[in-house]
Amino acid sequence: MTNDNNLGRREVTCFKAYDVRGELGKNLDPDIAYRIGRAFAQARKAKRVVVGRDSRESSPELAKALIEGLTDAGADVLDLGLAGTEEVYFHTGFQNTDGGIEVTASHNPINYNGMKIVGQGSAPLDPATELPPIIELATSGDFAPAAKGSVSDFSHARADYAKAMVDFVDVDLLKPMKILVNAGNGTAGPTFDAIAEELQRRGAPLTFVRMHHDVDSSFPNGIPNPLLPENQPPTVERMQAEKADLGVAWDGDFDRCFFFDENGRFIPGEYIVGLLGAAFLEKSPGEKIVHDPRVVMNTRAMIESSGGEAVVSKTGHAFIKRKMRDVGAIYGGEMSAHHYFRDFYYCDSGMVPWLLMVELLSRKGKTLAELLSERMRLYPSSGETNYHIEDPDAAIARLIDAYADQAQSRDDLDGVSLDFGNWRFNLRKSNTEPVVRLNLESDGDAELVARKQAELAALLKG
Repeated sequence: MTNDNNLGRREVTCFKAYDVRGELGKNLDPDIAYRIGRAFAQARKAKRVVVGRDSRESSPELAKALIEGLTDAGADVLDLGLAGTEEVYFHTGFQNTDGGIEVTASHNPINYNGMKIVGQGSAPLDPATELPPIIELATSGDFAPAAKGSVSDFSHARADYAKAMVDFVDVDLLKPMKILVNAGNGTAGPTFDAIAEELQRRGAPLTFVRMHHDVDSSFPNGIPNPLLPENQPPTVERMQAEKADLGVAWDGDFDRCFFFDENGRFIPGEYIVGLLGAAFLEKSPGEKIVHDPRVVMNTRAMIESSGGEAVVSKTGHAFIKRKMRDVGAIYGGEMSAHHYFRDFYYCDSGMVPWLLMVELLSRKGKTLAELLSERMRLYPSSGETNYHIEDPDAAIARLIDAYADQAQSRDDLDGVSLDFGNWRFNLRKSNTEPVVRLNLESDGDAELVARKQAELAALLKG
């Protein structure tokens, strides 16, 4: 790539609802990465941009092309090198830059990559007004001439980020604890080590057992996605062998954080949202907590009983962040294990949640199972089940026809949610594949959840 003012037209189809995600060699390659960088800087009139990349084999080459595009458009780049998405978020805000881009495909298959993009203050770009000019310019290749920007090696800046992470907790409150951490051979390992060093420097009495910690672009233990049930047993087995007090695992770019209790039981994300929401409200009564609409009963009950206000938002980081900014929420969470914090530029972090959890367990003098087992009994849920269906719209229509008349309320904010008083379900279709996603929950009746899931599954399948 060179500083040509017109590269010629090329369709750029890797932009999704609010991020970039593409298949390597098909709709994402270095030329497209260059175009995106150059278009971002020109369309946003960006003078300084933070860039980071995950541990995938294709990420260094894509990041190099992206940086070349940014600098050819006149932007100065703060290059974090290997870094998690939230490190890009942090430095975009902390360094007061015009935007940030992380090259990552998160938990997608090995033949994919992508980018997560934010503007000033780490705010998400509006899909309706801010992304289209970037896409149009990247596609046309009609770039304006500009003086070459510079590149600064910013890999040393991780220490500032680590200090900010540890500042989220009162280290003096922390009790001795043995914590298993599973980085999945993704990007989390080096960043976690910086946080662990900062904790040690401040005298935190924590012991860590590291698992799949080394960065390895071949992902010898599988693509890091702890949400998949088939990926959880190795963590469970190691926890039990080590007799760990808590287990933590991350996805590839560690913007999602997953928990295992002291028995090695995986804790679904919706229960963590309620628990962290209540913990924030203990310190800051009356605050607003944002949550997604898929599984809500436990979250709303915990927030309301803690004196807070539960605010629902459409699923997805851009929507959650915008809603949090609109209402000034202190915290937001999704059942997919994304956790967002007002004091972290309203962004999601995979490191802040486990730090807060360790502080909460220390303060309460209880284990994670002791804090959540009763909540899981009171509000059992099915977890998100994906059904591959040829005609998703017809399948969803069948369910609505069968159940809408019985429902006490209906909500179409994100897919369709029908509430029957003692149970409810949310049904959403995928934007990218013929898949329908179903979540069910009830007020204290696990058998009802299982029975209704079987009923709905049969209708979905026709």
